[in-house]
Amino acid sequence: MDDLKTRTTTDVVYETLHDQIISLEILPGTKLSETDVARRFGVSRQPVRNAFTKLGNEDLLLIRPQKATEVRGFSMDRLELARLVRRAVELEVVYSAIQIWDASREEQLAENLKLQEDAIANDDLPTFHALDYDFHKLIYVLGGNPNAFEVMLECKQKVERLCMLGLEKDSEAKSILQDHRDIASGLASGDVEKAQKSVRHHLSRLDKTIAYIHKTHPGYFE
Repeated sequence: MDDLKTRTTTDVVYETLHDQIISLEILPGTKLSETDVARRFGVSRQPVRNAFTKLGNEDLLLIRPQKATEVRGFSMDRLELARLVRRAVELEVVYSAIQIWDASREEQLAENLKLQEDAIANDDLPTFHALDYDFHKLIYVLGGNPNAFEVMLECKQKVERLCMLGLEKDSEAKSILQDHRDIASGLASGDVEKAQKSVRHHLSRLDKTIAYIHKTHPGYFE
């Protein structure tokens, strides 16, 4: 029972801190104390230490012996590697998906796109961000490669905070939605070249986002 309680407490601390870091409620460079976090959650330091370790393994925290733990900034090297892996995976997933794409799959993707439109119309960026996640997951799942989504997710997570900052620009959500429409159109038409070109364009959009954030938030980079 003690092990179960510890594991559950660790999960709660981890998930809460993870969401706050990804959503930028806790900003890069912020120092975190095991003692302070334990007091905040009303738990012992062990589950907090376990949660810190998990977040460190995901490059979200920088844990150094005898020094304060802090929310990790962005590393250009880590970002480029994550983007390279994601691009390779996503291009292959789209290629495979087209081989089995049909009207039913097209309809499910269209429903997601409509919800994205509604979120933008309502100026609801958090919902749009969640639907962006769902859009890509649908392609993996409907395309017959659900396990590959975990690989993509690990890569996407490394740039997630950058994406959130990028959505501060009013026009960015609309541009992303158009990219999604282009990808969906390529899948629906069975045009591999169009679909993959749309994926490349969509993923390269982060180039401008990185430049924008580096200019507006230089302190967020290592």
